Amino acid sequence: MADIGGLPVAGVAALFAAAAALVWFAGTRLAVLGDEIAERLNLAREFVGLIFLATVTEFPEIVTTVASASIENPDLVLGNLFGGITVNTAILAVADFFAVRYALTSWPRKPTHALVAVMLIVLLSLLLVITLIGDWAPLGPVGLGALALAVLFPVVIALQRGFDQRSSWAPVDLPGDTDRGVVIRDRGVFAGQATAALILRALIYSGLIFAAGYTLAVAADTLSVKTGMGASFIGVTLLALATSMPELSTTLAAARIGAYTMAIANIFGSNLIMLALILPADIAYGPGAILNEAGVAVQFSLATGIMVTAIYVAGILIRRTPSVLGAGLDSWLVMVTYLGSLAGLWFLA
Repeated sequence: MADIGGLPVAGVAALFAAAAALVWFAGTRLAVLGDEIAERLNLAREFVGLIFLATVTEFPEIVTTVASASIENPDLVLGNLFGGITVNTAILAVADFFAVRYALTSWPRKPTHALVAVMLIVLLSLLLVITLIGDWAPLGPVGLGALALAVLFPVVIALQRGFDQRSSWAPVDLPGDTDRGVVIRDRGVFAGQATAALILRALIYSGLIFAAGYTLAVAADTLSVKTGMGASFIGVTLLALATSMPELSTTLAAARIGAYTMAIANIFGSNLIMLALILPADIAYGPGAILNEAGVAVQFSLATGIMVTAIYVAGILIRRTPSVLGAGLDSWLVMVTYLGSLAGLWFLA
C-alpha cells in the first residue's frame, strides 16, 4: 500500500478505524459461513474453529510478522506475537460478557479444548525457557527453538484430532441447548446456495481480512512512530490488539449464533499458530535467531499468556463454571489478568 507516513495522526487513526470496520464486517460473516460449511460437510465445529477460522484470522499476524522481521525490528515482531496470545484469550472473556448467557467454558462436551490449551501452556513454557537461556542456531540464522516450535504445531493438531475421535469423556450437569439464550440463525438464508458458492464467499471474506489486517498493522506501526512510543510496548499492546480484530469479530459472531465450541477452538488455534509463526519470522530476520532478541516485556507477555490459558483450562475442567453477573468467573479472572498485564507492561516500558 502507499506510504502513509506523511498523513497526520488523525488521518492515520481514521484509516485504522476504517480497516477495523472492514475486518469486523468480513470476520462476522466468515464465522457464519464457517458454521454453515461445517454443518454441510459434517465437520466438527471444534475442527473448523481450530484450523479454518484460526488460520484466516491469523492473516494480519502473518503479514505483520514477516514485514517487521524483514526490516529487522524484532521488538515489534515478538511483541505482536506474544502480546497477541494474551489479547486473544481475553477475547473469549469479551464473548462471555456480551454473547453468552451462561459461562462460556460450561459448553464444551469434550475435553479436546482442555487438551489443546494444556499443550499450548507446555509450548509457551518451552518458549519462555528458550528466551531465558537463549536460542541456538548452529546451521545458520534460524534457531533450533523456532524450528522445534514450528514442527510441534502439526503434532499438536494431529494429537487433538486423534484424541477427539477416541475420547470417552462424559461431562455431566451441563446447560442444555435451550439454555443458550441466543437466537440461533435461520439456516434458510442459505437455502438454494451451493456449497462451492459458500466456500467462494468465505475465500472472498478471507481476502478482505488479509487486506484490512495488513492496513491495520501498517497504520498501527505508523501511529507508534508518530507518538514516539517504543516498538516493544506498541507491539505487545496496540499492534497485538489491532491484529486481533479478526479473532474478536469471528469469536463474537460464533458465540452469537451459539457455536461456542468453535469460538473457543478459534482462539486456542490462533494462539498455536502464533507460535508456529516464529519460524518464518526467524527466516526473515537476518542478524540471527530472533528469540535471542526477546526482552523483559516479551517474557512478561509469555508469562501472562500462560496464566490466562491456565485459567480457562480450569474453567473447562470444572464443567459447570460458576457465573458472576452473567459471565463465567474464569472470564472475569482472565480479564483482570489482561488489564493487569497492560499495567505491568506500562511500568516496564
